[in-house]
Amino acid sequence: MGLRTPRLRGPLAGLVAVLTLVGAGLISGCAAGTGRVTDLGTTGGTRVEGGTATMALPPAASPNWIFPIGAPGYLASYNGAVQNLLYLPLYQPEKKGGRLTLDSPRNLAEQPRYSDGNRTVTVTLKKGYTWSDGTAVTTRDVKFWFDLIQHNKAEWGGYSPGLLPDNIKRFRTVDDHTFQLRLDRAYNPAWFTANQLLYFTPLPRHAWDPREEDPKKVFARLTRHAEQLSRFATDPLWKTVNGPWRIEKWTTSGQVALVPNRRYSGPDRPHLDRVVLKPFTTADSEFNVLRSGGVDYGYIPPSVMAQSKDFRELGYRVDPWEGWAITYLVLNFNHPTAGPLLRQSYLRQALQHLIDQRAISDVIWHGTAEPTRGPVPASLLAEDPFPHDPAKAARLLAAHGWTADGEGRLRCRRPGTGPDDCGKGIEDGQRLRLSLLSQSGSTETSNMMQEIKSSYDKAGITLDVRQQPLNTVLGTTVPCTPAQRLCREWQLGFFGTAGSWYFPPDPSGEQLFATGAPSNMGNWSDPRTDKLIKATEYSGDPSAMRRYGEYVARRVPVLWTPNPAYQVSVIRNDLRGVDQNPTLSISPQDWYFVRKGAEGR
Repeated sequence: MGLRTPRLRGPLAGLVAVLTLVGAGLISGCAAGTGRVTDLGTTGGTRVEGGTATMALPPAASPNWIFPIGAPGYLASYNGAVQNLLYLPLYQPEKKGGRLTLDSPRNLAEQPRYSDGNRTVTVTLKKGYTWSDGTAVTTRDVKFWFDLIQHNKAEWGGYSPGLLPDNIKRFRTVDDHTFQLRLDRAYNPAWFTANQLLYFTPLPRHAWDPREEDPKKVFARLTRHAEQLSRFATDPLWKTVNGPWRIEKWTTSGQVALVPNRRYSGPDRPHLDRVVLKPFTTADSEFNVLRSGGVDYGYIPPSVMAQSKDFRELGYRVDPWEGWAITYLVLNFNHPTAGPLLRQSYLRQALQHLIDQRAISDVIWHGTAEPTRGPVPASLLAEDPFPHDPAKAARLLAAHGWTADGEGRLRCRRPGTGPDDCGKGIEDGQRLRLSLLSQSGSTETSNMMQEIKSSYDKAGITLDVRQQPLNTVLGTTVPCTPAQRLCREWQLGFFGTAGSWYFPPDPSGEQLFATGAPSNMGNWSDPRTDKLIKATEYSGDPSAMRRYGEYVARRVPVLWTPNPAYQVSVIRNDLRGVDQNPTLSISPQDWYFVRKGAEGR
């Protein structure tokens, strides 16, 4: 599970959960473990209201942040998935045909109106929405959210210097349902809607800040509550929601139970009685539940794709969930010893040439992954600038003073800063050795890391791999300065078993590769990258995105790795209403079970 734009959430992840629906035995007419769920086809049947659907979380991952303003280290997509079901953002991405759109009936606001040469944005909330205590949702609640991020931007995981909230000169409340934003300059409306307005999320000011206190004090108080994981289900603060669901249970182990918000006034009211998010330690443990017949909407590891026919015979449909994403190894440029190595462009190019993305995609991921070509989804780039080429990697390293010692390990023999030297900060005789912190719980991820390790080893490069649960990896691989202790604890990081980063509809790079960006985990900084990112924000010219993608792909700010399908879904034929959104947003309020005929079974 990776990251997504922090409020969707994505690392961030991210991303929402790898969904597995367990149970619903009474409604669906099947007890767990019977081996056959239903003899219904993929269509037909009579809808049944009610039932419980249990969703499995990604391996070794669990929701641990409820506050709808994401904090650094808590940007995993499954956190955003839960938040969006409780607290509605103004706009939500939706798949229509072969494209993504923000024109969704679920939106809390009408489509924004741009004026004054795209310097002013007017947003009108839809009428009739209320909080779960009956209080109307108004622009006062939107202004509350804006005040919190404006006065606490350094603590907000979505903050990029110069962007939201810096790029809004004035927030003007027109009335209870309309507000205007005066921007600091003209922006590309498509980008601003998809990458800035997407964050806007009304929060219940009447319940969380009735006296309208200092935003810094209010934010600190809300954050203290958000750090008390054991109290998420009982804390009165989190009981005021405006989404289709409310919290019934939230354990410290990561199991979350949601029940319908009976005062929800949106168009998509839940059909189910309950949705449960259940943690799994490994993909194998989830697969065992699925194989026993007790899972409604599960996933199978790519390694068992050959068994998909067996699941179809048992009454499931198999449907890979493709994401609008990229996957990569993060490089910590500020690490005291690895940083000088990773800052050498020739070295990054050599490391990239040694990753056989096509073979890893086809063999280890069994065809359920595709090579990542750069900082945007692969379909937007014409070619891979650094295909697998061990010989070229060897030439690059040799040309910059790296030679093998008696044990076949590469060492710097030409220190210095000249064009043919090892590079600044690299000492004479220094060994080319790196360490990688990778998420645990996936056989495919483990095998991929071993393949990369083996490839590097053949080239004389030592790669030490250690694995930890996803939350540990996400909490460790965060932006840092050389003086910080945390910066010395990791050199390379991987949290992309289900994709590293999921984009909003506009896949620009201000969150990932701009200097100081919140999800720029490796602290990459390059003036031309920043300039090209700005061009995508200001201009609606499609070539701006292409120029950004091609340039950053060649710069290798991270090591590109195969981008897997989010999951290979295995869904009961009698579970309907499931839409596999490529941004990983989930809508369990649309899910329902069917039975044969009005008489039942």
